[in-house]
Amino acid sequence: MPSAERLEAFIAAVESGAHAKAIEDFYTEDATMRENQAEPRRGRGTLVAHEQAVLDRTESVDSTCVRPVLVNGDHVVIRWVFDFRFRNGRTMRMEELAWQRWQGDRIAEEEFFYDPAQQRQQA
Repeated sequence: MPSAERLEAFIAAVESGAHAKAIEDFYTEDATMRENQAEPRRGRGTLVAHEQAVLDRTESVDSTCVRPVLVNGDHVVIRWVFDFRFRNGRTMRMEELAWQRWQGDRIAEEEFFYDPAQQRQQA
């Protein structure tokens, strides 16, 4: 179960824009991550590489945690809003729920739930 301080540090890291670094610092080595019940990505290195590939396509990402954060033992649910500005000048706003299972002070499993229609970029 994450401490309140550890959970707040994770949220602060994401909100600061350190998305790939947050995975390095807050996920277990064998962590899994999946989106809308798709096949999960496995292993912290894979998760970092995927996140970095997304970031490489962006000029900026503004990340906001919408509170309250729901915590029940080892399970945490965070509502996120991401505002992307891509290198091609397009923008995209994405809102999602992240369901997490923590092992101690690290995330072992995470699943994102969002409407895929949000992935359409705006001019």
